[in-house]
Amino acid sequence: MTLEEIKAPIETHFNEFNTFFKEYLKSDVALLDLIIGYITRKKGKQVRPLLVLLSAELCGGVNKKTYVGAAMVELLHTATLVHDDVVDKASIRRGIATINAEWNNKIAVLIGDFLLAKGLLASIDSGEFDFLRATSNAVRRMSEGELRQIQKSMDFSTDEETYFRIIADKTASLLASCCEIGAISSTTDKQKQYLLRDYGEYTGIAFQIRDDIFDFKSKGSIIGKPVGNDLKEKKITLPLLFSLRNAPPKQASEIKKMIKDTKLKAAQIKEISKFVIDNGGIDYAESKARFYSEKAQATIVNFVDCPAKRSLIAFSNFVIERQK
Repeated sequence: MTLEEIKAPIETHFNEFNTFFKEYLKSDVALLDLIIGYITRKKGKQVRPLLVLLSAELCGGVNKKTYVGAAMVELLHTATLVHDDVVDKASIRRGIATINAEWNNKIAVLIGDFLLAKGLLASIDSGEFDFLRATSNAVRRMSEGELRQIQKSMDFSTDEETYFRIIADKTASLLASCCEIGAISSTTDKQKQYLLRDYGEYTGIAFQIRDDIFDFKSKGSIIGKPVGNDLKEKKITLPLLFSLRNAPPKQASEIKKMIKDTKLKAAQIKEISKFVIDNGGIDYAESKARFYSEKAQATIVNFVDCPAKRSLIAFSNFVIERQK
């Protein structure tokens, strides 16, 4: 299925959510309204609200509480992107200039803060404190994951166990919260809420592994996102970890030294990418992504068959088959 096909069971709800989201962000500060309009004009895939709505539909049906939960996670996600762009000095996001590039860093940080505050207020104003707990837990885990990755990239000590802990915290925690919040909005059955949370966690791990593969290979070409972005930041991801373990020790040592001690150029990134492909890193990472996709599907196997369930199964396949 394509994302549009996955969205089909909740398409009407999705359109209503987008209307709700725009109304919720309206402000009487002209500059703020202008920038919010700029952000929402290029929405991206909106994967996180999609998961909230599908999880709610599976567990009893989408309702007004579901829209509040979906708004929370979309606001949190957008706030982190705005702040990340400042930290990374990024100039382009989703094909348009970033807030920091179009305006300045101070305005971008304030916009990120505003979005985060609006997300927290969405749960408080509606009395949905379980939403607040789930998103606060995600924010804590995301922060810990980022800091752990920075620490490990500085001393070059990432192993496979640490890698999975980092991606579970950095990426999977928010998708887990999305699915849990969707379930909370439509059922009081704790078991269903926990199962949807696990579905989101495993799907998020599979999603990040696929994303890490793109740093070395996509559509049969040695490219990156941009080319070798993780390598330039000295992030040790699963394809590279396996290849270093699988390659002859002398070759692995040379590659390790190159990444650790060198400001990598295009030719070196291409060499490292070839090393990863030749030593089975891509195949191994793809097998692990499939494993977690299948684990995600297993968590919802006993739910009643319906279009929302089929879409969630299709989404867990989509994340490991996508080409971007």
